[in-house]
Amino acid sequence: MMLAPAQAEAGPIKRACMASERRNASDSLCSCLDQVARSSLKRSDQRKASRFFKDPQKAQETRQSDNPKDEAFWLRYRDFTTLAAATCK
Repeated sequence: MMLAPAQAEAGPIKRACMASERRNASDSLCSCLDQVARSSLKRSDQRKASRFFKDPQKAQETRQSDNPKDEAFWLRYRDFTTLAAATCK
C-alpha cells in the first residue's frame, strides 16, 4: 500500500489527531500539533501522547501516576500542550 508523501511523513501526533473524532480536527491543526510535538517531545513521548487522542483516560491516569517516569513525561507533555496552545490557533 502506497501512502501519499504528506501522510508518510506524518508523525504519531498528526496521525492520531486526524483519526480522532474531534470536530475541530483539521489537517492544518493536526499538522501544527505534530510540528510542535516534533520540536518539543522525544519520539517515544510523541507515541505515548498520541494514545491520549483515542483514550483521554490514559492522560488522566498518567497525570495522576506516582511513577517517576510518568511524572517526568507529564512535565514534558504539559510544556508541549502549553506551546501547542500558543502556536496552533
